[in-house]
Amino acid sequence: MAAALASPLAPIRKGRVFFSLNSYFHSSSGLASKEHYKIVVLGGGSGGITMGARMKRKVGAKNVAIVEPSEMHYYQPIWTLVGAGAKSISSSGRPTASVMPSGVKWVKSRVTKIDPKNNTVSTDSGKELSYDYLIVALGLQLHYEKIKGLPEGFQHPKIGSNYSLQTVEKTWNALRNFKEGNAIFSFPNTPVKCAGAPQKIMYLSEAYLRKTGKRSKANIIYNTSLPVLFGVKKYADALWEIAKSRDLNVNLRHDLIEVRPDKREAVFENLDNPGETKVFEYEMLHVTPPMGPPSVLKGSSLEDAAGWLDVNKDTLQHKTYDNVFGIGDCTNVPTSKTAAAVAAQSAVLDRTVTKVMKKDKPDKKYDGYTSCPLVTSYNTVILAEFDYSGQPLETFPVDQGKESRIMYHMKANLMPHLYWYGLLKGLWGGPGPYRKLMHLGMK
Repeated sequence: MAAALASPLAPIRKGRVFFSLNSYFHSSSGLASKEHYKIVVLGGGSGGITMGARMKRKVGAKNVAIVEPSEMHYYQPIWTLVGAGAKSISSSGRPTASVMPSGVKWVKSRVTKIDPKNNTVSTDSGKELSYDYLIVALGLQLHYEKIKGLPEGFQHPKIGSNYSLQTVEKTWNALRNFKEGNAIFSFPNTPVKCAGAPQKIMYLSEAYLRKTGKRSKANIIYNTSLPVLFGVKKYADALWEIAKSRDLNVNLRHDLIEVRPDKREAVFENLDNPGETKVFEYEMLHVTPPMGPPSVLKGSSLEDAAGWLDVNKDTLQHKTYDNVFGIGDCTNVPTSKTAAAVAAQSAVLDRTVTKVMKKDKPDKKYDGYTSCPLVTSYNTVILAEFDYSGQPLETFPVDQGKESRIMYHMKANLMPHLYWYGLLKGLWGGPGPYRKLMHLGMK
């Protein structure tokens, strides 16, 4: 035994063992911190999951990674009905693991840096991913903090917001506990997701107060930063008629800048006369927060001057980096930010990526299609559908500028099913083909 230990080969063996162990730990840590995928998708919202599913079919599951930190995935369009007491918050969410395309790599982290020049992405877990192609689907960010008195003001009753998981049920509490006074609904001076949602809750609240016998004690006010009630004239005209018939007070160019929850006061600035403010007392206040692009885009060279992902509005390919693409709320495409827009974009982007992979030029164009089911009561909807030019692009061969019970059931019951089992599976690319059938090929 002593002779063996004294063997001149012992130091060599020890050296080899040390070298092998050192190489093992070095390579293991390297593998843990850096991985390569053909396609990396940033974001596990509606755009990220649907593109992950589509890309899986294109290049195989093992070649796709989706970066998303959240354990739960929510169908946010239903939060309008949650805030009005018509749906439960639990019905809107499912575990992210259940919607993640099977077999793809789920990187359960937050993106901290995007380096398109070196085709890499860094995460808060210390992992670095390299890619051949990158799809950015990071959504947008809510900025309640840009309103003085928020978000801490949500600790008080009488105030809620359908735009946040933490505040949507506060809307319902404020509505059902309403006694008398002003019910105020705001629209911020920024781009927002689903531009119709801030007034949908107003119509639902009015209907609820009517149903519960409190309508005569309520003064309902819609203060919007916009110069119009809705961006498409056909639907705006219909909504103005509803506002007049239901005695809803609409103030254009009014931006919420401060909330004083202890006094139940909301301060609005007159955007046509900057610096001029007006204080409104409220019994109920629904806040739509200012919104902005994902902060991780800042300084990445992927953003435009306003911070949004700078893509070609027709092909959704980045204007500078040919192997980078975008979908959904994070992009600067000039249309409303909705799940319906994501659906239509996903079909176009699928084709764009295919062409780019084959070194061909993208040949399919996104027309800006988006949809906003404008809920006007607990059983009626005006289904707004339109394109980049703000012209109606309606699916059904009826006048969708009128309130419809059928459209309400489609919004409340059919669309969630289509979302979970169509869009997130990468199987639903919007109603374009059906529109042609409905209109006999004329649209």
